[in-house]
Amino acid sequence: MIKCAFYLAPDGKLLDQLGIEQIKDFLATGEGLLWVDIEDVTNEDAELLSNVFCFHPLAVADCVSKNIHPPKITDFDDYLFIIVHGINYHIESEVVETTELALFLGKNYLVTSHDVPMRSVSSMLERIRKDGRPMRREVDFLAHDLIDALVDNIMPIIEEVDEKSDQLEAEALHEPKRQTLMSIMQLKHSILALTRIILPQREIMNGLSRGEYALISERAQIYYRNIYDHLVRIEMLTLGLRDMAESVLSTYLSSVSNRMNEVMKMLTLIATIFIPLTFITGIYGMNFANMPELEWRYGYFSILIAMAVIGISLVVYFRRKSWL
Repeated sequence: MIKCAFYLAPDGKLLDQLGIEQIKDFLATGEGLLWVDIEDVTNEDAELLSNVFCFHPLAVADCVSKNIHPPKITDFDDYLFIIVHGINYHIESEVVETTELALFLGKNYLVTSHDVPMRSVSSMLERIRKDGRPMRREVDFLAHDLIDALVDNIMPIIEEVDEKSDQLEAEALHEPKRQTLMSIMQLKHSILALTRIILPQREIMNGLSRGEYALISERAQIYYRNIYDHLVRIEMLTLGLRDMAESVLSTYLSSVSNRMNEVMKMLTLIATIFIPLTFITGIYGMNFANMPELEWRYGYFSILIAMAVIGISLVVYFRRKSWL
């Protein structure tokens, strides 16, 4: 479904909510600046991309497909086809989800498509409808603004994941539970998802900033370089998060192991206390007819006192050794 269709005419007039026929007319003139945003591509939208814009079938298929595609850039001479990813972090489920944005960057037009609403696109729509400024520069700057907004939205999520890492580290150290382990594994999965999209997007921005594509003006290249620098910083933070996740997992395993050792130590001490007591009761539990102590008047109480003294002595000894 076409979410928006803006056209900046050569005379500076900004038009909104264009129909398909108007889009065809503006493309035919080759003048002005056109931006069409499509959300959840339908069959009609696919026909628009194929028949009106004449995009390559493979690129259109990527837009129609609901599968997640890796970030990439393809030069079709007349236009660039770019796929970049944003991320959403759900605190309740502790899951990082990627959102895909496809861009067709031509000489005087930009077509974007995505399956779900995206904050970067929505904020751009608001800015254009407010004063039209993003549309009053070249098309490569418009594409830059969209990608830059998408990358900027990653930083708050990195910070949220970092806070979650600190929280899990405290839990792993002081109160490790099975749910803590599940959260740690989900954290590792989320960081892996971040790494998978950051690295290829960094290389895409590197290519756009080094003059490898004719559709990116020399004046715009420095701005794409700025996005590249942001992604390098995000990559370093992500690598730090990955190391922290490994550290949190090690802390959890060490805490669980220490707790198990404490339990085993306690059971061993209890068994050690009862070994001599069991030995004594075992002796006097034997079925021999000639056992003089059995006929002694104070024999039973003497054995109980002896067992109590042995048990208490062992407890005192263990405490002095700081084993209890």
